Amino acid sequence: MAENPKNQMKSDPTDSMTETDMLELTIPHLVKPEDLNHHGTLFAGQMARWLIEAGLILSSRLTGKPEDIVCVQLNAMTFKKSVNNGDLIEIRSIISYLGTTSIMVYSQVIRKQETVPLITNSATFVTVDKVGRPYKHGLKLSEGYITKNRDVCEEALKIRGQK
Repeated sequence: MAENPKNQMKSDPTDSMTETDMLELTIPHLVKPEDLNHHGTLFAGQMARWLIEAGLILSSRLTGKPEDIVCVQLNAMTFKKSVNNGDLIEIRSIISYLGTTSIMVYSQVIRKQETVPLITNSATFVTVDKVGRPYKHGLKLSEGYITKNRDVCEEALKIRGQK
């Protein structure tokens, strides 16, 4: 019996993704007791772990090669409000800059049902080969994307010392 082609998976699930799908990511997290520090609020180390993970997933989605992505720098992580046990948060990440080998990701952490960021972050990832040498990823942000995300893209240039 022949297989129905409509039921077959695409060889590359990113084929049908839009530019926004490729350059933006939202990941929910429930803050649990094991995520807290000695003050009973979210431990910064746990938040850094989640932010790096979100950046890695987004960068990997963009390059298609998760094994080639490494985080080289947490450029900033600013806590504006406390995050507490039981909070349902979302990490909203977007690509803010593409260099020759680098990928910068800007993230905001927002409490579910709220709009004001609790935490903001910028992190830099690099594409590396099997022996850890950076290589050119060949990616570029469209002018439309840069215009749509002007504030974040300009902040990335400031962090890089280019503005």
